[in-house]
Amino acid sequence: MIIKVKVKPNSLKERIEKFGENEYKIDVKEPAENNKANMRVVNLISKELNVSYRDIKIKNPNSREKIIEIAD
Repeated sequence: MIIKVKVKPNSLKERIEKFGENEYKIDVKEPAENNKANMRVVNLISKELNVSYRDIKIKNPNSREKIIEIAD
């Protein structure tokens, strides 16, 4: 499964909004440095979709608009 995620790092609150079947907006408290925001995004997606974090791979980790692949 492929999903598109728009990430906003350094937010005051963490939240996940679903916009379409495979599109999300995620606000995370972690900064976008040293992969901290990406690790938190993976954690939140794994909880939201009830999959293991090991099955989630971010295709473009340096972009705020990420493409995430989830193994079936």
